[in-house]
Amino acid sequence: MRLRRTAALAALVVLTVLPLVGGQVAASGSSADAARAAAEHQRIVNFWTPARMRAAIPRDVAFDPVRGYHVVPQAKPGGGVGGNTTGSSWPNGLGKVYKATGKVYFQMNGGGWICSGTALQDGRTGYSIVITAGHCVYDEENGNGSLSGFATNWLFIPQFDSKPTYTCSDTEFGCWTATALVARREFANAGGFTTTATHYDWGFAVVGSGGKSNAQLDATVGTFSYSQAAMNANTLVDAFGYPAAQKYHGSDLVYCQGPIGFDTHPGANSGTYRLPCGMTGGSSGGPWFSGFNTTTGDTGTIQSLNSYGYSGETAMYGPKFNSDTSATYNAADKATTNTLVP
Repeated sequence: MRLRRTAALAALVVLTVLPLVGGQVAASGSSADAARAAAEHQRIVNFWTPARMRAAIPRDVAFDPVRGYHVVPQAKPGGGVGGNTTGSSWPNGLGKVYKATGKVYFQMNGGGWICSGTALQDGRTGYSIVITAGHCVYDEENGNGSLSGFATNWLFIPQFDSKPTYTCSDTEFGCWTATALVARREFANAGGFTTTATHYDWGFAVVGSGGKSNAQLDATVGTFSYSQAAMNANTLVDAFGYPAAQKYHGSDLVYCQGPIGFDTHPGANSGTYRLPCGMTGGSSGGPWFSGFNTTTGDTGTIQSLNSYGYSGETAMYGPKFNSDTSATYNAADKATTNTLVP
């Protein structure tokens, strides 16, 4: 989650994007191409040593007139159990959401960062797609709208909760690395985490074969679908992620449940959803489900994701999915290199 600024507003960012071709073996192509893809995947896995994983952090930035933007602790999250909740541990092993939601690592501006993501349905053979926040694949503050703004060394660990270690081979299923990252050009051109950026804060990572058995991510953990349909006020939403700031430690799958509203802060233009939720940095990119079955954890449609918050509030904000989201997804379903859409 990234905190924005309004009066005393904070910008919590997990920025990242990667222009690499790694972590997967193409379904077709020469054995040389497959060997290069496998080597790149292994390079990224090797890059993320236990020390680098432990050092990776959510990027929480606050603003005040004297110091400007500066790194600060995230506001203390709320709690809750049963019914509506502003942040509770999801039961271990329950449902597809436990498998398909995972932790994201990436590099940006020379630093290591963390986010959350979810395996998403796709229409291609040989690759899978992970949905996350735009600021978890692209540096909107320093990318200047160019392809060089994409994150590097982008890695996804599904079901991190069950074996939260810092070595891919010791996690439940292993790790998948990105061959391509895809984001909206409007987000890339925002020049910072502005109101415009909040409206386009979604991103997709294309991953190939990986994990412990060099298998496809979707076949290993299952996937969820998304919808570009708008949600009405008071729609019941379940949000998930791996928050890592304050009382959270980044190793537990956490969820929030409640009715959504809209961002009514000055300048927000009601362009994003609001959910009572105390998840902190590291949860950026985690899915917001409508129609989610909390009994099985297997059904639900992703209609937004953890994007940002405001200092002093126990609330999470997420972008409204729309036809631009679908255009970005469609590009990801074909992408072989980092791509800005349109």
